[in-house]
Amino acid sequence: MAPQRERVPSLWAVTPTQDGGDVPAVTLTSAHPDLPFQFAFETVRPNVFRTRFTSDRHPLPPHPSVPIPKKDLAGAEIAVASSGSIKQITIGDIEAKVDWESSSTPVVSISIHGFGSDEPLHEDIPNRSYVVDGDGVSHYTRYHRGTLYVGLGEKAAPMNLAGRRFELSATDSFGYDVYRTDPLYKNIPLLINATPRGCVAVFSTTHSRGSYSVGSEMDGMWGRYNVYRQDYGGLEEYIIVGRTLRDIVRTYADIAGYPLLVPRWAFGYISGGMKYSMLDSPPANEALLEVARKLKEHDIPCSAHQMSSGYTVAEQPPKTRNVFTWNRHRFPDPKAFTDEYHRLGIRLIANIKPYVLANHPEYQKLKEAGALFTDPHTGESAVTRLWSAGGGESGEGGHIDFTSAAGFKWWYDGVRRLCEDGIDCMWNDNNEYTVTDDEWVCALDEPSLEVPEGARERPQIGLWGRFLNTELHGKASHDAMVDAHPDRRPFVLTRSATAGTMRYAASTWSGDNTTSWDGMRGANALSLNAGMCLMQCYGHDIGGFEGPQPSPELLLRWVQLGIHSPRFAINCFKTGTDNSVGDVIEPWMYPSITPLVRSAIKRRYAMIPYLYSLMHESHRSATPPQRWTGWGYEADPEVWTQIITDGETQYWLGDALLVGGVYEAGVSKARVYLPRASDDDLGFLNLNAPYQHLSAGQWVTIDAEWHGAGIPVLGKVGSAIPIGRDVQVLSPGEKDNVANLPLDDFRAIEIFPPPAAASAGAQDRWFVNKWYEDDGISPVETTQVSEYTVSYAVTETEVKVKLERDESSGFVAPWKTLVVVLPAGDSRKVCAEVGQVTDIGRDERGRARYEIS
Repeated sequence: MAPQRERVPSLWAVTPTQDGGDVPAVTLTSAHPDLPFQFAFETVRPNVFRTRFTSDRHPLPPHPSVPIPKKDLAGAEIAVASSGSIKQITIGDIEAKVDWESSSTPVVSISIHGFGSDEPLHEDIPNRSYVVDGDGVSHYTRYHRGTLYVGLGEKAAPMNLAGRRFELSATDSFGYDVYRTDPLYKNIPLLINATPRGCVAVFSTTHSRGSYSVGSEMDGMWGRYNVYRQDYGGLEEYIIVGRTLRDIVRTYADIAGYPLLVPRWAFGYISGGMKYSMLDSPPANEALLEVARKLKEHDIPCSAHQMSSGYTVAEQPPKTRNVFTWNRHRFPDPKAFTDEYHRLGIRLIANIKPYVLANHPEYQKLKEAGALFTDPHTGESAVTRLWSAGGGESGEGGHIDFTSAAGFKWWYDGVRRLCEDGIDCMWNDNNEYTVTDDEWVCALDEPSLEVPEGARERPQIGLWGRFLNTELHGKASHDAMVDAHPDRRPFVLTRSATAGTMRYAASTWSGDNTTSWDGMRGANALSLNAGMCLMQCYGHDIGGFEGPQPSPELLLRWVQLGIHSPRFAINCFKTGTDNSVGDVIEPWMYPSITPLVRSAIKRRYAMIPYLYSLMHESHRSATPPQRWTGWGYEADPEVWTQIITDGETQYWLGDALLVGGVYEAGVSKARVYLPRASDDDLGFLNLNAPYQHLSAGQWVTIDAEWHGAGIPVLGKVGSAIPIGRDVQVLSPGEKDNVANLPLDDFRAIEIFPPPAAASAGAQDRWFVNKWYEDDGISPVETTQVSEYTVSYAVTETEVKVKLERDESSGFVAPWKTLVVVLPAGDSRKVCAEVGQVTDIGRDERGRARYEIS
């Protein structure tokens, strides 16, 4: 642990310049003789409060990860009451109180009424709430035992963070343990406490390093507490209050920015593997073309390939990775290679790392231009060890300083060139900025970077935060892609992230995971916390990046699970005898399961209309596609039990699909909890054999033979999912069809009605389901989004269906008819309020299908 140098500013009084007593805010000044701090509490939105704890020596974060939101209290009924040294602010059912009388420090408490308890959801620790700790600060709050704590971006499983301590940092955690390693790749200091009686979140805007103890510390004097420790600067926090997690996450998105839209093609299968681009014989471009041919041979659709950094390896020793260069032996003609890959229907995602080794052809130029950090001990460009070749191999060089105009521009130009070469997505990798000295100096002359008055006097990376560069790295790649292809949606994939990074990067993943059954299970918890921190196009390297090759059983289980996540990619570096090349996971590597892997991947493609619509919901409302089992089911007491709050074994994919899994070898059954929102809940349908109807509010055991039905997937009765072709299709907005892909002109809707025997209680009830479509590639500013609504009602003998197409946006979907697919075993007839209905027979799973024209 860092040295502890806590001091408590005291003698607080209202700042004389504060507005009248009816303002929903308070500003305090400490009269402590050598700790001249200010504390401010203000109402920003009806459920958002901003706190600041600062001094001249401990300023606000010079570049906060979110901009200060405009106050919006229009229409809010606000009551303000002051009594001595206590100020109380009431907004609807939320009550906030600031007390600087009964404690030597300001104490904030926030309650939400209407749940039968007025106990505060958030409460500072008296006499130790806001303290100075050397160059940084700490904030102590009450820990609520037995409740659910989530967030912090990306933390080791389980999902519930309660009772643990975490580093607020990021590092290249190659081959990490999903249950023990900390930190991982992301640094997002958003901690949410969810309870059945309401939720509260605390978010810090700094890019500085720090730590969060979530009830892992306690003391007889102070009781049980959380403590947020920040290494440098003063504190700026937002406190968000809501009845449910949905309220918290959406409000957080109002402040931090909503998730970006991802191009439609990115929801297909993304292949990868470091080995291919590391090959000299045969040259990497030939090896990659062979991969594309094998995918065709095995009838496995693939939308993109992650081209690892081997394409940048120097042709002559030392064979290090030199970003924005091409190895001309491996890729003699980059543009011809990318054109050929596009003709095969596969986009290319290029790995780019924000550093240069000393033998990079432009290293000296970047040093002279001031594009690298400065080492204050030498006055020269800062030098550090950087990953260069195979696992654990390194060389000396420097990180790009994105606060420098020269560094930002050099990166921007490099990305523009890759766009010209035909690269479709920028893979911002190795951007954790594991700088080992807080005193490194930033240039702070990039024009797009706002530098507060006086901040240039303290240019050290410790105060500004290493991860500011992760954000600006995302911005440089994003801006270059926007300018290179203004008619396309920019697509930046990032390994590290801050809250600000995700305003520029559309997608991320859990980094260099390890092959194991535990690794597959624990990854679910990472996905759920990531989604609540707005990393909502998130996934994992299926099969494991590092470690042994997965067994056929583990690989198939992981593929079956992975197709039910927002991002589906197989990418790895399996350490072998040749440390620089490694081995790969290929979908056809085990012939005995290749048909089952193919079937799962084709199912993924069929579900893309559903997945893509969920991403539109994410972009509109910040609702994560992959959700905790209790999301929307907070009234069910079972969702608050440990096995569910661990978040490891099951989750929602949208509102319609409840996904389970099998996490041990040789197991042929799985237990799944079916949450119940209310007494009107009509249960679930098992979408695999034996296709039974199951009541909500119970634990069930599902058949899940690994080479049979597969993992448990259940459809919520009353819901529906739109389905397309089970192959790669041409998005409507694409002008050229160089791969001769089929048009996206087929749409079906899989509906999950109550069974005929249970339909009596559902008569006269219409089940309404909506999804969104657009052209798949247009920039958000110009994309036209249309809405499609399918409603259905049931009797014992028929299912009545109604389709509404709202294409007033201007986007007209290329499909003209809709196929309604009934669950397996459902023999009722489908009729339509409008349109002609044709029985088109059963599909390969025996499900009845009716076409409405």
